[in-house]
Amino acid sequence: MDRERPGAQEWVPGDGGVARLREAVQGCRGCELWRDATQAVFGDGPADVRLMLVGEQPGDREDLAGEPFVGPAGGILDRALEAAGIDRDQVYLTNAVKHFRFEERGKRRIHRKPDVPHIEACHPWLDAELERIDPAVVVCLGATAARAVLGRAVKIGEERGAPLGLGDRVAVVTVHPSSILRLRDRAGRDAALDGLVDDLRVAAAAARAGAR
Repeated sequence: MDRERPGAQEWVPGDGGVARLREAVQGCRGCELWRDATQAVFGDGPADVRLMLVGEQPGDREDLAGEPFVGPAGGILDRALEAAGIDRDQVYLTNAVKHFRFEERGKRRIHRKPDVPHIEACHPWLDAELERIDPAVVVCLGATAARAVLGRAVKIGEERGAPLGLGDRVAVVTVHPSSILRLRDRAGRDAALDGLVDDLRVAAAAARAGAR
């Protein structure tokens, strides 16, 4: 993670722990997304875990609550973590982009995928989290997270579920839980959830093995 990136760097504290980062992120003006979002949503979890999960961005529920993965996609993730034998309280959850990007349709705020400049602008926060948490394994939930973590475009179907080298860490790419919510038939949703569980088990095994 030594690439020079524009954006949030001037707002990221050079020292202090995760609590200081969480406080400082509210003042970030590294891209325009702060203008419409309710607040920045920083990562959550213990600061000494071996497993970090990175999603795309906060959703509507997360933007209002100020916590990651508390909406419908978070419910799917909770089910997958439980099935994989992973305690949610023992992982660190965050997103590649810290502000909610959306478009208004009547009274609803509809998710809009972050563009690459948003990912790049917000990357110093993710770098800081990786430095402070120092996980052995990073799970990339979806293509946006994979791009942020690996620094390149990723095709989920081609790279999911296999440990990938990430310096002295390991990355595991899988689907974002929200993609499961979009599936219409029950059988498809169940199969997709099973696939997510399998990928999380791979990550948990790598973490237990002390992959560095």
